[in-house]
Amino acid sequence: MTDNLFREKLAWFKQNEKPETVLVVADNPELIKIAIAWTNMKVELKDKLTVLPPESENEIWDWLWHNTKYKLSELRLIMGSPLSETGLQDRLKPMIGNRIIYPDGTINSYVQRYLRERVVKLFESKTGKSKKMS
Repeated sequence: MTDNLFREKLAWFKQNEKPETVLVVADNPELIKIAIAWTNMKVELKDKLTVLPPESENEIWDWLWHNTKYKLSELRLIMGSPLSETGLQDRLKPMIGNRIIYPDGTINSYVQRYLRERVVKLFESKTGKSKKMS
């Protein structure tokens, strides 16, 4: 039942995403790497969830993260980051606070679309260059 409560509360945040969050990662390669790596992380619920606080949006968001397990060392490895775990934790704070990464291993859908569009543009520019050369 608590797992369902967790999923229900998380779903609310996903349904109420703000597109402005893209501005936090735009043109920041380090935060982009974190977002990409986050989707490849093993993220789990803690075995026993704490009591859900009063229905304040920020308290519920904090509750979701408080009941999430992940390893910074794994994130560093996936990213190939030279950052210390403390440095990485400092970079995660705005990602969590701005609701860019979610405690289920997914990311904000607007950020995901932004990243996909960047990849498409990257391939288009490379394809365009190779066509001009032939």
